Amino acid sequence: MLLQTNSLDAGYGRFRALFGIDIEVAAGECIAIIGANGAGKSTLMRSISGVLPNAPGMILHNGEPIGALSAAAILKRGIAMVPEGRKLFPSLSVEENLLIGGQKRRGSGAWSLQTIYDLFPILREKRALPGTSLSGGQQQMVAIGRALMSNPELLLCDEISLGLAPVVIRDIYAALPRIRETGAAVIVVEQDITQALRVADRVYCLMEGRVTLSGTPDTLTRDAIHDAYFGGHA
Repeated sequence: MLLQTNSLDAGYGRFRALFGIDIEVAAGECIAIIGANGAGKSTLMRSISGVLPNAPGMILHNGEPIGALSAAAILKRGIAMVPEGRKLFPSLSVEENLLIGGQKRRGSGAWSLQTIYDLFPILREKRALPGTSLSGGQQQMVAIGRALMSNPELLLCDEISLGLAPVVIRDIYAALPRIRETGAAVIVVEQDITQALRVADRVYCLMEGRVTLSGTPDTLTRDAIHDAYFGGHA
């Protein structure tokens, strides 16, 4: 198993946001994390990526405890995050934002400026422009490319479709198969349930910091997802 969480608890100061979360991700797998606002999805991503420190054994990467490692150390191990809101460096060009992502590369791998530009051709055209001058969808492509530049074996995508037009979301998600072809596993945090079911091998639903449902898209009914999302039938 590439990544496991073991009874993961996490929070901010005295506020506890996650309660005993158990998920697992196999090499090359795509996992979707769904749930309403405030369910704990982003907290889970921050914990896995090292932004929020945890007890060492609460998160295992290739069987080794990483819960207490720094974000930089976890990135170097091959776990990279595309953060909610993109968080590009406004003073840097598109290409400079991408190059920043390659500062802590996991050895040799599939990703370089050339392969990022092949994945998102529009970025080649706009490589000299400030990253934050691009459209929302193009900025999201830069954020994904920046994460890929570290050659991750696990890519964490936190709300990559949030606030984007449907046609842009389609283009963003069209890149996922090519990313997975490199052998990378992907965790996608997604509020669009239909989109999540379309791309994922397995799905976990969170509600109020707990896993309320898990399974493969072909085994999860709409009623079961509704109950897991909202806590029972309306």
